[in-house]
Amino acid sequence: MEYGYACINMELRKEGIYSGRTCRKATWQKGGLEYVGELGLQNLRDLFKILQWNERNGFKFFRIGSDIFPWSSEYKFSDLPQYDKACMLLKAIGNYAKKNGHRLSFHPGPFNILGSIKPEVVERTIYDLNHHSEVFDLMGFEPSPYNKINIHVGATYGEKDITLGRWIKNFHRLDEGTKKRITLENDDKESMYTIADLMRAHEECGIPLVFDYHHHTCHSGDMTHQQALELAISTWPKDITPVVHYSSSRKLNEDSSVKAQAHADMIYESVDAYGHDIDIMFECKKKEVAVLQYRNKERILV
Repeated sequence: MEYGYACINMELRKEGIYSGRTCRKATWQKGGLEYVGELGLQNLRDLFKILQWNERNGFKFFRIGSDIFPWSSEYKFSDLPQYDKACMLLKAIGNYAKKNGHRLSFHPGPFNILGSIKPEVVERTIYDLNHHSEVFDLMGFEPSPYNKINIHVGATYGEKDITLGRWIKNFHRLDEGTKKRITLENDDKESMYTIADLMRAHEECGIPLVFDYHHHTCHSGDMTHQQALELAISTWPKDITPVVHYSSSRKLNEDSSVKAQAHADMIYESVDAYGHDIDIMFECKKKEVAVLQYRNKERILV
């Protein structure tokens, strides 16, 4: 069981080391591909430093931020003047991850809606998801949910089943490698999708499902955490450790004025895996600081 954190290392960020440099659209249009390409190279160099920090501190699971190449939906990756340098860095990052047993993943943003009623949104989504998959290709990773690209269905438009059917249809338009990396996650709103709702996508597309504990607390669909977790686990290939997401409630632990869906800075309870082998992506706001504290508490309890 590996514990992971997402996108930002709080300690290294204080030193100016982070992999999420981006810019406003007007800035990149003014600076052109040369400008965003340089930002991308800086992000890749710092991603390598983050993985080295992770290795020193016992982290083998990390989510890469989707802004690693700013505004990547607006151009072809191969058009960057720094393309060859970027490919070399991506290969080095992939080699380091494989050598040291690091699991890397992506979680593209909520604008990726394969079930959208707007064709232009679907086209942008397909392009963006294929771009994420291309990055993993250039790292030398074989297409599989071990290095997952995790998304949500994203909307229902008041017609949950019809929208999911449209999502499934558009899923088949993705590149083959992308399809092998996609996972789907349950939602935290009553109108959206539970793990049970998402089983149709698994059955028709073979997509593994990522169980989010906190989202399930907000929207359970009358299933217990254990039932939903085990249903999600059943969708994963037998030779790949399933991934779950975990965060504590900010409303219950830190600020009663916020909405129920808000994530806490820290982790306030032990994760019950119900005896299963899972990799846990912690979505706490304090990133590796919170996970280190949680990990140390677990060791004391053991």
